[in-house]
Amino acid sequence: MKILLTGATGYIGKRILPILVNKGYDVICCVRDKSRFNPPQSLKEKISVIEIDLLKTSSLSRIPKDIDVAYYLVHSMSTADNYKLLEQESAINFRDRLSSTDVQQVIYLSGIVNESNLSVHLSSRKTVERELEKGNYNLTCLRAGIIVGSGSASFEIMRDLVEKLPVMITPKWLLTKCSPIGVSDVQNFLTKCILNEQTFNKNFDIGCDDVLSYREMLLDFAEVRKLKRKIWTVPLMTPKLSSYWLYFVTSTSYKLARSLVESMKIEVVCRDHEINDILGIQPISYKEALVKAFDSIENNDIASSWKDSYSSSEINMSISEFIAVPEFGCFKDARVTEVENRELSIDKIWSIGGENGWYHGNWLWRLRGFLDKLFGGVGLRRGRTNKKTISVGDALDFWRVLYANKEEGRLLLFAEMKLPGEAWLEFKIIDGKLFQTATFRPLGLLGRLYWLVVLPFHGIIFKGMIKKISQVC
Repeated sequence: MKILLTGATGYIGKRILPILVNKGYDVICCVRDKSRFNPPQSLKEKISVIEIDLLKTSSLSRIPKDIDVAYYLVHSMSTADNYKLLEQESAINFRDRLSSTDVQQVIYLSGIVNESNLSVHLSSRKTVERELEKGNYNLTCLRAGIIVGSGSASFEIMRDLVEKLPVMITPKWLLTKCSPIGVSDVQNFLTKCILNEQTFNKNFDIGCDDVLSYREMLLDFAEVRKLKRKIWTVPLMTPKLSSYWLYFVTSTSYKLARSLVESMKIEVVCRDHEINDILGIQPISYKEALVKAFDSIENNDIASSWKDSYSSSEINMSISEFIAVPEFGCFKDARVTEVENRELSIDKIWSIGGENGWYHGNWLWRLRGFLDKLFGGVGLRRGRTNKKTISVGDALDFWRVLYANKEEGRLLLFAEMKLPGEAWLEFKIIDGKLFQTATFRPLGLLGRLYWLVVLPFHGIIFKGMIKKISQVC
């Protein structure tokens, strides 16, 4: 059986890909940028990859005609102000192309829609569903509320709130009810409904039996973490203030925070659990999902993270456009030194950032991250998905991984912080020497002034960093 998987680089797509492969399906992965799609080698041999852009109809001709099932796992909450129109256009283009293939079923993961007065985000999901329904195939729509799992946006935001704030003065929308669901159950629903005729041309709400307010979810989260937390809700916090509150306390971007706040004012509770009986699935409870998520974190087994999506940075970029570091019109801080142990130095490079820090002047890195947040940037709060592994496309604090080859000993990062220009940071180990180069391409006079201001701090940071990476101790 041939299955088309859109959103293969996304949070859910990355997780169901190995399940589909292990079931023996022939999986065709649709990505916008092949250079940031890096599945494990064991999967690469069993899948095919095509590069498409749902907003460019010419690229959709690459979708083969002889597919049986297709997943539509594409959505965005923050990359553009007009994302509702873009998502509708993408759905129409996808529907029209799929209708000319042999596909029997399209499976779409949407959001629970209980109310007529929907947020822009939930309204967009509903619009996409309506467009997909018009296709010449059977549509199965699974509607989920809050997805709980290591690396999910909801989980990471709650984690930031609970672990950082012993006392919370919160907006009244924390009293809104919702039906959470563990990410492992989402995977089960998505993969078990393949060609199940009982799911054809229907929509289903998926969630566990728990119906909780966001306040109750935060308190349960604290209980699982063995933390004592106090939460008071107040009616005075406007949606704009609520968005800023989420933005500064958590790792989310402002646009994503704004979309979340709009959605969190609306109840997302399962109408029924009909799909559980059809597929023979009993979802685990909210607390069980939390425990499972922390088990994955402790075992450093995080399959995907929302932070690796470009929506976490609000930059819609193609890695191929930035992988060639410019030479002309740039300022550089280039350093080179002998390495005492190549393998150890490479391990240090591959462990950089996140909880491990940047080896020298970490307070300066934190200060830069704080200033970035003040100016609307991502700051340092995204951290890294895994403590010791890095893949192309990963978020790494306020950097994006453009190139990562451990055998070659080369790591290239692109800055996603707010800058009057563009910046790259590169590590290379060649013939026993470590080459560390920071490149900045300024934008106008402001960019040149910026470089002069930060130059003294670069001297402190980069000198100490290369020394720590190259030495054994």
